[in-house]
Amino acid sequence: MITEKPVESSAELVLRAIEALSEKAFLPIIGSEKGKFLAEEIRLARPKHVLEVGTLIGYSAILMGKELDADAEIVTIEIHRGEAEQAGNNIAKAVISAKVKIIKGNALHIIPTLQGIFDFAFIDAEKTEYLQYLHLAEPKLRAGAVVFADNAGRFADQMSDYLNYVRNSGRYRSRYIGVGDDGVEISVKLT
Repeated sequence: MITEKPVESSAELVLRAIEALSEKAFLPIIGSEKGKFLAEEIRLARPKHVLEVGTLIGYSAILMGKELDADAEIVTIEIHRGEAEQAGNNIAKAVISAKVKIIKGNALHIIPTLQGIFDFAFIDAEKTEYLQYLHLAEPKLRAGAVVFADNAGRFADQMSDYLNYVRNSGRYRSRYIGVGDDGVEISVKLT
């Protein structure tokens, strides 16, 4: 009896290629283990407007975008021009239905200029700046928005101000999920 392997989507093929590249040359992507939690949160939240801080080469944008409908948009910010261009190529190859807008530059300067309201934010950039990113984005996050922060285990000391804020400010309902030697902080904006 021959069993056929399920056909992988373009997005899955691009994600596997980026994972393989990450094993050869260190790339700080969220990866498949923590990525399962990100994809699950996207499926549960069904956001229409996603803010991503830290595009790198597009892994997490593809991971989120493949779960979203065609009327959803991801606005993603990457400080390094070369990585932003590589992300654009990878996202195009992945053929996801969500629209992805890549903005090149420093998120601390770009977030205040963004228009509209976001209902999901994924933060995976300079760990010591997570709280600054969140403070800048807060006026643009609707009540009930999910804020998903990567590396909350391995870099908890560098993110301590951020973690203290989402856990103790009274503005979020927040939980930590440990994954291997790292983890993610998932926070829901209360008001």
